[in-house]
Amino acid sequence: MRQSDQMLARYAAEIEDRQNFIDRLIEDAEKQPRDLTEQEMELLTRARDRISACNEQMKPLEESLRISGESSSRVAAIAKLMTGTSKKPKEVEYRSAGHYVLDRWRAGIGQSEASERLELYHRAAAHQTTGDNPGLLPEQILGPVVNFVDAGRPLTSALGARQLPSGSWSRPKVTQHTATAGQVGEKTELTSQKMVIGKLPVSASTYGGYVNVSRQDIDWTQPAIMDLIINDLAGQYALDTENHVCTNLTTAAPAGPTLPTGAPTAAQVTAALWGAAATVIPATGGQGSILAVAPPELMAILGPLFPSVGPTNAQSTGFSVAAMASGLAGSIAGIPVYVSNGMAADTILVLSSAAAEAYEDRIGPLQIAEPSVLGVQVAYAGYFAALVIEAAGMSKIVKTP
Repeated sequence: MRQSDQMLARYAAEIEDRQNFIDRLIEDAEKQPRDLTEQEMELLTRARDRISACNEQMKPLEESLRISGESSSRVAAIAKLMTGTSKKPKEVEYRSAGHYVLDRWRAGIGQSEASERLELYHRAAAHQTTGDNPGLLPEQILGPVVNFVDAGRPLTSALGARQLPSGSWSRPKVTQHTATAGQVGEKTELTSQKMVIGKLPVSASTYGGYVNVSRQDIDWTQPAIMDLIINDLAGQYALDTENHVCTNLTTAAPAGPTLPTGAPTAAQVTAALWGAAATVIPATGGQGSILAVAPPELMAILGPLFPSVGPTNAQSTGFSVAAMASGLAGSIAGIPVYVSNGMAADTILVLSSAAAEAYEDRIGPLQIAEPSVLGVQVAYAGYFAALVIEAAGMSKIVKTP
């Protein structure tokens, strides 16, 4: 294979890889459904720009191949005119044993054409296989790269991460309400109580990581290693921040109903969710929406208890295994159940969306060159905070092992 052919093949493979990456970003957003995040838009733009650059690189190579192909065809046509069109076959393949026996009979009676065919058929040939020329077989990499990183953040997405302000800051919260009461009698003084508004200090945590990549690794890899590293760092950042919000909220949530040892019944699970909701709703004054978050291993119990068969008298529309990948697996008694890898085993968190908040300032990818060693240092980071507004607005259901 000519060098130009190899380069065109490499560009074509890279374009297909980048397009598949864009398709996966859009597919993940459509599953939820939602808009593309800032990080996803940034990655999509990088992939689109690289596709455009590859197309520009391919144009002169394609023109060169076209001219070369036309020249080869013209030379072959001239050679055919110079040498004539009659050629003896280079090999013979018989359609059947009867055809071969017939040629043996014809050769026996003196037919030269049959003798020539038999001679070609029995002529010893050296068989060339791929094992004889390993140096001509390029190593093929079939993309995309397999990378099992769950970059979804079900609980963070359900709460809706807000923009994290800079510096130290706090969230105001009413710690004492005004009061009203029935008047004792006409012209008697009404009840009076002042409103006290305290503040909840918010402390953000920094999450991030970096990798030092050689210039050769960036220039020679296919698919491009730099995009793979940035995407993996972004996935690890997503795991860290989802673990942060799940751990902080579960730790702050009061203990709620429990599920018994062994396999619970659908009635027991439903009763536990109703019991948790009964404490969460009064604590937040009915504000926000009620949701539940469970670890993936508990879905092996909840899923079979609430199959998606759709009876009219069921307390759940049922769970779908396919829906687990997007986070929202189904609902029970009207409570949406999200599945997050950040949740502790045997623990279901029931909460009002008004009881907790998430804040984030995503820095994203950063790069700096190291000319002395022909390297590029790439990092990915962000600031993240999970704020408990009202601990009583959450309830922790624990299953006894």
